[in-house]
Amino acid sequence: MRADPGDRPDSTQEPKRRRHRRPRGLLRSPLSRRILAVNLIAPILLAGGFLYLDTYEDALTASTFQAMRTEADLIAAAIGEGAINLEVSVEGPVVRATHGINPEMSRQMVRRLANLAEVRARLFDTSGTLVADSRRLVGYGGMVQVMDLPPPVLPDNGVGLLRRFYDAIIHPSSDLAKLQPYIERPNQSAEDYPEVLRALTEGESGFFMRVRPTRDRVLSVAVPVQYYKQVVGAVMVSRGAEEIDETLFEMRLGVIEIFAFTLALTILLSFYIAGTIVRPLLRLAGAADRVRHGKAGRHEAIPDFSNRRDELGDLSAALREMTEVLWARMDAIERFAADVAHEIKNPLTSLRSAVETVARIDDPNQQKRLMAVIVDDVQRLNRLITDISDASRLDAELSRAEMESVEIRPMLEMLAEVHAAEAEQRGVTIKVMGDAGDALGIEGLEGRLVQVFRNLIGNAVSFSPPGGTITLRAWRTKGKVVITVADDGPGIPPGKEADIFKRFYSERPREEKFGTHSGLGLSISQQIVETHRGTIRAENRRDGEGKIVGAMFTVELPSPTPGK
Repeated sequence: MRADPGDRPDSTQEPKRRRHRRPRGLLRSPLSRRILAVNLIAPILLAGGFLYLDTYEDALTASTFQAMRTEADLIAAAIGEGAINLEVSVEGPVVRATHGINPEMSRQMVRRLANLAEVRARLFDTSGTLVADSRRLVGYGGMVQVMDLPPPVLPDNGVGLLRRFYDAIIHPSSDLAKLQPYIERPNQSAEDYPEVLRALTEGESGFFMRVRPTRDRVLSVAVPVQYYKQVVGAVMVSRGAEEIDETLFEMRLGVIEIFAFTLALTILLSFYIAGTIVRPLLRLAGAADRVRHGKAGRHEAIPDFSNRRDELGDLSAALREMTEVLWARMDAIERFAADVAHEIKNPLTSLRSAVETVARIDDPNQQKRLMAVIVDDVQRLNRLITDISDASRLDAELSRAEMESVEIRPMLEMLAEVHAAEAEQRGVTIKVMGDAGDALGIEGLEGRLVQVFRNLIGNAVSFSPPGGTITLRAWRTKGKVVITVADDGPGIPPGKEADIFKRFYSERPREEKFGTHSGLGLSISQQIVETHRGTIRAENRRDGEGKIVGAMFTVELPSPTPGK
């Protein structure tokens, strides 16, 4: 047998399966990782910027070139003043006097001055011939060439590995390939060095950077040697870039050390901040999850962080208040369900008894009376279910509805006219008192406020004796609108002034038929007034002798208009 397709459960109506939340630790928390990532961005970018000190390196190189030029100018000036020979040549009737460099004196001056400046100095004459070199010494055995030893090989420890790694990153082969290679020929001349040619031909200084096969850079500066504006030679001073590289390495190493300390401190502070934020959030989330699954008690459900005096403290307080409201609402729902079951059970019991009895008797009169009881019980059940349904929807409706401007006095006048016919049948008069020029405007839900005052006026009409008067009075005072509904009835039983607002409490006139009211009217009215941040209370009216002469209900509602 096939099942009817219409009987199949609609998959769209099935509740979505709730994802189980896994307990997370501090290190596994996405929020902790985000806090750590955000805090690490600044020091990483700062350290990266300091590691690539291109501008500083350019400035350091420029200052080195400038210092080398000053040293070259000093050597050239010294040679121009103390190592120049006067050479006289006679060509027929023409006698020519020229100045040239004294090789012996210039070698000594170049060697002494270059050693003092810690540079290598070379002197070229106007023909481009190398005259003096600070690294060529003349001894008993002849000319000796002095060569710089390569830097010592760093041991294979942390510093050595770091330095080699640093050199490979800061000066890669691609950058060094852009430089002209440094080649030192056995017989050097000015043609090997463009900056020397410029100093000899144009009389201007020149700068140049080259690279040795060992990947070491060489800086050189050439300046002209002049004697009274006459160029008699050129001095080229050169120096390795090891000092620049060492300065940059030490600076970058210091930056790395500071960065490592800052990084460690940032990580610790990030975990501290994450701990002060994430751990309470994890505890709050876990507590909320336990509340959702019903595994937490009422008072130990949500941790109390209100002493923090920050947003987490506010969140904890709000969750605790929300949980208390939920518990209170759950308790109210349980009480309401119990009260509803109790109130419905009475008419159902009466109805069942009447139905069982009417089936066993044959007397038409008794059957007629029992059928009347059944009809009354059904009507009572209908009224009771209607009022219960209205009361159950009231809370949700009040929380969603938008407040609007409501004028109290026109509302009271309208309700007085609506109940006027019923009041006349009972010989009761309804009066509206107060300042007719003040509409008494408030912010509220007009339909629900009409329900409140209609219930109060209806109760007053029910309890008022023939010839009685119902007085509706409204006025404004201290930022509130006060409304009273007073009657001339028997009043409220002493001690029951608060009980009459309880759910299903009923205190009706003796002549009124039983079951006409469900006992929810005043309870609903109190709920509506409290939703408007107001109050409602009941009291007895007494004469000068203290005798009860009626009842009076007072409603106070906040008003945005300042009190007069």
